[in-house]
Amino acid sequence: EREVERLRQRIFKATQEGDWPKVRNLQKLMLRSQSNTLLSVRQVTQRNTGRKTAGVDGEVALTSEARASVAVRVHQSITSWKPRAVKRVYIPKGSNPAKLRPLGIPVLTDRCHQARVRNALEPEWEARFEPRSYGFRPGRSCQDAIGAIYLTCKGPLAKRIWALDADLAAAFDRIDHARLLQAIGHFPAKRMVADWLKAGVFEPGKGFTPTEEGTPQGGVISPLLMNVALHGLEEAAGVRYVVNGAQAGDTKKDSPVLVRYADDMVVLCHSHEQAHRAKAKLAEWLAPRGLVFNEDKTQIVHLRDGFDFLGFNVRRYRHKLLIKPSKAAVGRLRKRLAEE
Repeated sequence: EREVERLRQRIFKATQEGDWPKVRNLQKLMLRSQSNTLLSVRQVTQRNTGRKTAGVDGEVALTSEARASVAVRVHQSITSWKPRAVKRVYIPKGSNPAKLRPLGIPVLTDRCHQARVRNALEPEWEARFEPRSYGFRPGRSCQDAIGAIYLTCKGPLAKRIWALDADLAAAFDRIDHARLLQAIGHFPAKRMVADWLKAGVFEPGKGFTPTEEGTPQGGVISPLLMNVALHGLEEAAGVRYVVNGAQAGDTKKDSPVLVRYADDMVVLCHSHEQAHRAKAKLAEWLAPRGLVFNEDKTQIVHLRDGFDFLGFNVRRYRHKLLIKPSKAAVGRLRKRLAEE
């Protein structure tokens, strides 16, 4: 753990300094590190909630001997491993249990390799990601995203009182592969990432289906790839920061504020017109990347009418901002407690 953490910190610092040859050399060191392999195998086979779920080969590793065998095989196949198709399963969607969400379950060895590669790729992008991106990032949570909204909209003098509450339609399934690989650049394990994207899907009763777009929701590295694909949304929405002086890093007074958690986002604006412009700019930016807004869940609202975001309701009552659990979230919790 100490060796992997130290390497991650060195990759992060080298990225901040813009020393790209050093970044790539450190990433290569991470990719061939035995400590990284052992830590990745433990994460996949002992800590992750899907450790008992098998891919298309039916393999799981629930004993110490099995995990040791997996670690040896993973480390020996660092340069030779060819990704296998993911197993397609369906689970109820959180916001609407009547709908089903497709998951892609990679084989155990693929998951271990994805954890290895993520440890090399994640620190580089953590140094580059936008400040108000919170989904699937280490040390960040839903509460941080809600806190950012509160700090922007609280108090009687708040100026950003219009919100573009936006949701992307099937974002994991529509990411453009070419754009994503172009964003990753000269990452040493880029070929392996490309193979995972093209590995295809096996669904019981339907057979094998090749994947031409998207990243399977359920893979260890998929959330990171989603964040990489969506990097740049703030700039596209017109968010601008103060560069110099004592207020460096603060949002400019006339700029909107974008808060994103995975594929859910809120753009806090000064006026209805600014919110419309932000939506048009974002739609134009998303189109080449294979992504579009889910119009049923995308709306422009005044804060006095409120909106739901990440299971919370955000609304202004006169000059007071109140954030509380949404009615839908409370209803789901009561239903689950009743069933239990």
